[in-house]
Amino acid sequence: MMRMLYNALKSNKSNKSNKSNKSNKSNKSNKSNKSNKSNKSNKSNKSNKSNKSNKSNKGNKSNKSMNLLWIEDREYMTERISNMEFSRIDGLLLELNKCRPLTEGEVERLREEFLIDFTYNSNAIEGNTLTLQETALIINEGITIAEKPLKDHLEVIGHKEAYFYVEDLVKHKQPLSEKVIRDIHSIVLMDKPQDKGVYRRVPVRIMGAVCNPPQPWEVPVRMEQLLADYCKRKEKEHTIERIARFHLEFEEIHPFIDGNGRTGRLLLNLELMKAGFPPINVKFADRRRYYDCFTAYHGSDGDPSAMVELVAGYVEERLEEYVELLNCI
Repeated sequence: MMRMLYNALKSNKSNKSNKSNKSNKSNKSNKSNKSNKSNKSNKSNKSNKSNKSNKSNKGNKSNKSMNLLWIEDREYMTERISNMEFSRIDGLLLELNKCRPLTEGEVERLREEFLIDFTYNSNAIEGNTLTLQETALIINEGITIAEKPLKDHLEVIGHKEAYFYVEDLVKHKQPLSEKVIRDIHSIVLMDKPQDKGVYRRVPVRIMGAVCNPPQPWEVPVRMEQLLADYCKRKEKEHTIERIARFHLEFEEIHPFIDGNGRTGRLLLNLELMKAGFPPINVKFADRRRYYDCFTAYHGSDGDPSAMVELVAGYVEERLEEYVELLNCI
């Protein structure tokens, strides 16, 4: 009996021990599993962090790559303009200067023809309804065209007088200044006495343009900066490139309430003539290409090459006409 009781107690102890061992093993197993899970979690977190870091590094590399491409593109644009073929134009100008001088009558005839053509085209670009022949009659004969607005007549007269003023500025080698710009505009806008020669005081929008002109309070500062930049570029850029860029920037500022286009093209010719080049005539038929030059300038972060090419092409064409006329080819 005692032996049976001893065996029963021993069996209970053994069962408890087994249970305890199993429990310990289970706890160890659980701990081991938890540890493994923790390790996996840590590895996963490290892996995620590593992936994020790699993605971040790739993103940074991508941004750096884009910045390098932008810098290279800007360098290409600058190189493209600096390498633009101006030698043909410079050669034609030298050839023209070697030719015999024009007689007074020849000069007057050429001047009259250009003035009529230039006035017609510059006004037509801005919406003037007068034809080339009607423009000629107003300039030469002072005739009023029936059933045409008085405004259109005044625009012809104003542009003619402004061109004469530009010629006088060239003769006296007058430096470009805000006063000169305001004076030219005053003559151009003779039909609007309250607005002529005065910087605009209201915001404006240019229909179809990809950017808006600066606010009115910015105009005086922008105009001052425009002239300062123009002077700084004198030793760095070819005359035609510098003048074409000035024209783009002037029209971008749009300093006056009206007459900016006509004034801008007169300023363009003022600076060309002061540099010894003939004046150019941006034709009404070429207005789409002319407008596209402004779009290209704003859409390419300030690349003026389209306008430079346009102006250079017109200058070359005019020089060829004069050289051929004087039989110097």
